[in-house]
Amino acid sequence: MTVMPADKPWLKLYDEGVPHHIDYPPIPAHGFVEANAIEHPDRPALIFRGHMVTYRELNDLTDRMAAGLAALGLGKGDRVCLLMPNLPQFVIAFYGVLKAGGVVVATNPLYTPGEIAYQVRDAGAKHAIVTSNFYEKFKKAQPDTAIKKVVVSHVKDYMPGTLRTLFPVLTLIKKDLKEHQVQLRDGDIWMTDLLAKHTAADRPKVDVGPADIAMLQYTGGTTGVSKGAVNSHRALVVNSLQIKSWLPSLRIGQEVVLMAIPLFHVYGMVAGMSFGMSAASVLVMVPNPRDMEDLLGNIVKYRPSIYPGVPSMYNAINVHPRVKSGEVDVTCIRACISGSAPLMRETKETFERLTGASLREGYGLSEAPTASHCNPMGGENRTGSIGIPLPDVECRIVSLEDGVTDLPAGEEGELVIRSPNLMDGYWQMPTETANSLRDGWLFTGDIARMDEDGYFYIVDRKKELIKPGGLQVWPREVEEALTKHPKILEAAAAGVPDARRGETVKAWVVLHEGQTATVEEIREFCKQHLAPFKVPTQVEFIDALPKTYVGKILRRELQKRDREKADQA
Repeated sequence: MTVMPADKPWLKLYDEGVPHHIDYPPIPAHGFVEANAIEHPDRPALIFRGHMVTYRELNDLTDRMAAGLAALGLGKGDRVCLLMPNLPQFVIAFYGVLKAGGVVVATNPLYTPGEIAYQVRDAGAKHAIVTSNFYEKFKKAQPDTAIKKVVVSHVKDYMPGTLRTLFPVLTLIKKDLKEHQVQLRDGDIWMTDLLAKHTAADRPKVDVGPADIAMLQYTGGTTGVSKGAVNSHRALVVNSLQIKSWLPSLRIGQEVVLMAIPLFHVYGMVAGMSFGMSAASVLVMVPNPRDMEDLLGNIVKYRPSIYPGVPSMYNAINVHPRVKSGEVDVTCIRACISGSAPLMRETKETFERLTGASLREGYGLSEAPTASHCNPMGGENRTGSIGIPLPDVECRIVSLEDGVTDLPAGEEGELVIRSPNLMDGYWQMPTETANSLRDGWLFTGDIARMDEDGYFYIVDRKKELIKPGGLQVWPREVEEALTKHPKILEAAAAGVPDARRGETVKAWVVLHEGQTATVEEIREFCKQHLAPFKVPTQVEFIDALPKTYVGKILRRELQKRDREKADQA
């Protein structure tokens, strides 16, 4: 089915200056870096702890990185694992791999050696670039992979001279020097040595075009087996320019992007790094978003204007004493797109009051890296809505029963998307690919509805639907009811086995500090907001909810813990 313009009510809601269609240049993803090296050569591209890398330097470093990787045997289409936090080295490695014709496999450094080995092995990677603080972890994973040589960058490599000299003393004070004292095994090589051996002129002459694969982005595995979404250079370029177009007040060559969202996550990689490159922005690197002193220090010193993040990051600023007192001025921030988790009204309104920024909730996924929807930056922001489709994104809501029938506004079904930034498929998973990509449409697995104006609302994950006695309950609606309770800080809901109904609703609840509550108290409260079959039959009080690095609640982990308790009993 083709969606005609008359079926796109959201187009009338676009901010002035946002195009309905974009003409995308036929360039590879690293084309942004190359263009900026010509048009903005002396503008800082990266800042870390006061050390600046200009666009001219970044282009040279990535050329040399490509040359070094080619000398190590990297050929076109070969996969390279990156295991790094937000450091200049990540950006240099990322674009160096692409310039050499390689494919980036960015891996979460917090994964266990077994989880790292799974992704590396599944991708068939033979090269890895890691930072020194994760070197020993990677060496534990390496025997279960095909990787023979590891390129290692020291965390201090792109710090200013004085700080680089003092780094061993500072880490000793913090008692984590051991993580940075690395003795490379035979065959492994320091990234600085690799770069020193080559010049930009040594860069391999590899023809890399829009259709070539740029990265395998593994889904988090929170809804099943982790899968590698195959994303082309075209997909990265398209989505970067879609996001760029969504900010009509954007000042090319003048914006400063606070890069605290992890670069190994598709959101940070595209909506932060690649978008920033497309606008010739400065990227201020923040390795640990939970280090509020570092994050606030960067805000004070470099005055970022754009801050892509997740709700927990914005809330951390909202509640920080130095921000609340006015000691730290955060009014430099102008535009923020929030993703990965629902943005609560209180978080949004408080952040906007403190900063004067426009904070808007968006939506995306690894299979369309990374954004497909967002609330208008200057228009109406509807609480609970992921907003409207970006330019060139077509959307439908289809029946859960047949996966074909289009549903009218207001009805809930599966969200399907068609856009030039869709993945090519899942790596070596033809069945999964066929299930997700049908006639050019991506079946997201998310249950959503569209209102009469064209705003979309995510109801829940299709695979996380709870069916007590055959009825349908979405975890998110239970969680929203629970968090209305004044004593509850946050909550999660999921289905657990039940002898009578097959499955029942269980809630895991985190109370505000100093509060107490009973199971019956919580259940009675839910009865005021939910139909009887949706009320949790089980409630468990816990200290904290398990979450991904970017704040998504791991319901499957809670279910796993519940099964383990049942087995022990």
